[in-house]
Amino acid sequence: MNDWKECTDCGDDVASSRWSLGYRTCLFCGEDRARAERASWTIIQEYTKGNYQYVSNSSASLTLKQTNQKSLRA
Repeated sequence: MNDWKECTDCGDDVASSRWSLGYRTCLFCGEDRARAERASWTIIQEYTKGNYQYVSNSSASLTLKQTNQKSLRA
């Protein structure tokens, strides 16, 4: 019943139930990947009471310029 697979990053054991869900990494490598991905996220608030907005690296400069209340929008 305990059929273990091998982590694609470090070679450690991965439970078959985790493997069947599509995770090919162990918990530790998965956590490292998630932390690296979250480090690239930016969430901003449009105005004082505005919505929160996700900003990706490619659209950051344009989006941040548009949310500045004190500058003219182009």
